[in-house]
Amino acid sequence: MFLLNSVASLVKDRRGRFSPLRAVTLAILCAPMLQVMVLAAIGGLGGRPVMEATHKTGDWAVYFLLLSLGVTPLRAVLDWQRIVPLRRMIGVASACYAGVHFLIYCLDQHWHMLTVASEIALRFYLTVGFVTLLGLLALATTSTDRMIARLGRRWKKLHKLAYPLTVLALFHYFLQSKADVSAAVFVAGLFAWEMLWRVTPHAARLNWWPVPLLAFAAAVTTAAVEFAWYGLATRIDPMRVLSANLDLSYGPRPAVAILLAGLTLALIAGIRRRWRQRGGVAMA
Repeated sequence: MFLLNSVASLVKDRRGRFSPLRAVTLAILCAPMLQVMVLAAIGGLGGRPVMEATHKTGDWAVYFLLLSLGVTPLRAVLDWQRIVPLRRMIGVASACYAGVHFLIYCLDQHWHMLTVASEIALRFYLTVGFVTLLGLLALATTSTDRMIARLGRRWKKLHKLAYPLTVLALFHYFLQSKADVSAAVFVAGLFAWEMLWRVTPHAARLNWWPVPLLAFAAAVTTAAVEFAWYGLATRIDPMRVLSANLDLSYGPRPAVAILLAGLTLALIAGIRRRWRQRGGVAMA
């Protein structure tokens, strides 16, 4: 009964009415975990299922963290005010996935917590990941209405830690990705776009036309991050990686994907604003 009441509260808006948008968001947030559980039940996680589950939950923790930071830019670019309340739900989901990620890692260590503690202390990428986990849990536990009221202005200062925590999360993602960091580079490109948007003059943020410029800037930043990583952290020639951005025979590189995603967002924003200017009904 408690679980049903909790789920019911998550799909209601501030007025206590059922919100289809919140319900869909909750379903999307739960879907990756359900997928991991189903794959684990049918033996679809490969030869090392615990490690695979660890990676998948960690990946989604990062994705949802980036999505939570992207709510504000998307609200402004798309002029879509109703997505603002979703930011808290998505951020808490990120912390939950990070927590499950850690618990599955403990399971992989057969719940030998002294071993877990020593591994965290001795392996740098685990240290970075654990610090990130503690930070995300701190933000999640202070995201209730009661804590927001209790902390007052300090709440905003505390939750600005989401940005350095994202940097740490991305660093952990890069470190554990070994040689192939394509997914980590793409996520870093999304973060670059979000940060570039935040340093854009406030007046320009309210328009859609800077979005294509941000897409190009984020794509260049993404290529630079990929070049630097391969140049500093691996033995792979970074020039080969950089030149691969011009060869689409094996699919788009992260920088190209970021550019396409940014241009697509600009197209959607432009169409939406043009439609509304012509008297169309505002999107929910």
